[in-house]
Parts: sequence; structure tokens; C-alpha cells
Amino acid sequence: MNRSSKKHIFTIVTHVVMILLGIFMLYPLIWMLFSSFKTNSEIFGSMSLLPKEPIWDSFAKGWNGTGRITYTTYYKNTFLIVLPTMAFTVFSCSIVAYGFARFRFRLKQQLFVLMISTLMLPNSVLVIPRYLLYNKLGWLNTYFPFLMPALFACYPFFIYMMVQFFRGLPRALDEAATIDGCNSFQVYWYILMPLCKPALFSAAIFQFIWTWNDFFNSLIYINSVRKYPVVLALRMSLDATSAANWNQVLAMSVVSLVPGTILFFSAQKYFVEGVSAGSVKG
Repeated sequence: MNRSSKKHIFTIVTHVVMILLGIFMLYPLIWMLFSSFKTNSEIFGSMSLLPKEPIWDSFAKGWNGTGRITYTTYYKNTFLIVLPTMAFTVFSCSIVAYGFARFRFRLKQQLFVLMISTLMLPNSVLVIPRYLLYNKLGWLNTYFPFLMPALFACYPFFIYMMVQFFRGLPRALDEAATIDGCNSFQVYWYILMPLCKPALFSAAIFQFIWTWNDFFNSLIYINSVRKYPVVLALRMSLDATSAANWNQVLAMSVVSLVPGTILFFSAQKYFVEGVSAGSVKG
């Protein structure tokens, strides 16, 4: 067997293994989709993937929610949390990263190390101090506990990732822009930001998904049902009655995956570039 044949066989085997692994990883999502058309007895009593007698109204009934509040309200609340948080995070963390990557100032290295060290601080340590602070500020049962940390760049992971990306851009760009009359903010906004799309999209996708799926903080800071995001609405649908309609719960779970999936595949190119570039540039 010649080298070309061996390479062809290796390529085929590699693709078959990757396809099998992909199916294995996607199977829970596929099962969730098909189970949204099953009855409770069929979900728990049958190993079949396809429903025997499909229920076609599970999405419509699930969207109506429990009580008088529909998932339209829950999705509106979720987007009111997620979209500003994502935008504030990208803007504030990129400014801080620009400062660390491009400016010289006293205690720069010490402050950068201090910022990075906060990544090792367990989130559970911050829960009580943050709750007491937000309670004194009157921010409980509002979306400020999500928006304010994003506005003031309280996410060192994104800062570090963007610093690595900024350091990979030649300083000659800054110098040329300065000669043309740009100040520091104009260099950041008009020169470096367009070149940092991969890092910005990566941070946006990460923050969107993390905030969208943030059950713990939503449960702590929000106590009004009308302000619930989707993650709390899904949990509440299990508490509403002793016998949950699992097809409706799974149907809404499928719908909750759609925004993040669309965002990821829409910005997949920039996401891969940003993660790979941020991991190798220093």
C-alpha cells in the first residue's frame, strides 16, 4: 500500500470518528427535540427516539407559560439583561485592555497581576458581599446587578484575552494614527477596534451564553416573576404543579437554545480567530 492510499484511508477513518463523536455529543439535544413531541409516559417509559403519537401543540402550550405570564415576557426580560450586559462588557473590557496593552504608567505590572489574580477567586466568596452591597444600593429585583459589573469591566478573563490580542497588533499603527492627528481614544476607536473584531466577537459570544444561562445570579437578585428571565421561567414551570408537562418544558428548552446557537454560528469565524489568537499572542 503506497503513501497516498494510506493517507486516504487515514482521512476516511478520521472523518468517520469525528462524525461519530459529533453524533454522540449532539444526541442529548436531538433527544430533547424529539421528546418535546412525546407524552410524559412515553418520555419515561420508552427508549425510542421518535415519538409514537406526536403531540404537536407542546410548543404553543409551553409558550403560554404558567399563570398569566407568557414566554414573550420572559424572553423580553432575558434580552433586557443579556444584550446590554454583552455590549457593556465588550466596550468596558476593551478600553481597560487597551490601557494595559498600549500605555505605560506606574504600578502597571502590579495592577495587571492583581487583576489576573482575581480569576482564581471563587465566585462563592463574592456572593454575600455582592448581595449586601446591592441591597444597600437598592438594586435587588432589578437588572443592575448584571449591568453594572459589565459597565465597569469586572470580567478579568475578557480583559486578559483582549490584552493578548492588542499586544499582537503593531504599534506602528498607533504612531501613524497619532501623526495624522488622532488622540488616544480615536486610535482605540477608529484604528484598533476594527482590527480586534475576532476578540470582540469572542467576548460577546462568551458573555451572551454565560449571561443567558446564568441561573444562580438570576435566582439570587430577581424575586419578581414578571422580571424572570428564561432560565428561571423554565425552573418555575417544574414547580407550578406536581405533575409537570415535560414535553412543554423540553419544547421551551429547545427554544431557549435558538438565540445562542444563531449567534455562535453567525460569528463562528470571528470566534475561532479570536480564541486562537488570544491564546498564542503575548
